[in-house]
Amino acid sequence: MLRLSKLTDYAVVVLARLGREQGLCTAPDLAAATGVAEPTVAKVLKNLGQAGLVEGVRGSRGGYRLARPLHEVALSQVIVAVDGPIALTACVDGASGSCEAEALCPVRGRWDPVNDAIRNALAAVTVADLANPISCSSHRPRPAEPVALAAE
Repeated sequence: MLRLSKLTDYAVVVLARLGREQGLCTAPDLAAATGVAEPTVAKVLKNLGQAGLVEGVRGSRGGYRLARPLHEVALSQVIVAVDGPIALTACVDGASGSCEAEALCPVRGRWDPVNDAIRNALAAVTVADLANPISCSSHRPRPAEPVALAAE
């Protein structure tokens, strides 16, 4: 099963919250607003800042803000910022020495198209897509009209 880390999930939550704010937000404010522990928010903000996804402003009135709108932030960028490169197996992208069967592996190098497809799919989804879900009511089928039963 392909699973993202909790830290990546928290990063998306923090970004979504930042996207709702008009000004700067502090780590304690974001922690309170999202329910994510403050040390975790601080770690997420550090990773996102290093990736250029958020900007930190120092000073007594400082805090964090988005570096660009959420619709310009691909989910793949968040994953790479927090978890590192996106790959299903350790032997992709020219890596070597990570597997004892590497020299005899019949599928070595053939995972690249799969990894590319996953990266492209994740790049096509933005944080805004996740932060602004479509209303459930807009996709809910209409209830059927009541049927009048004939009296027996």
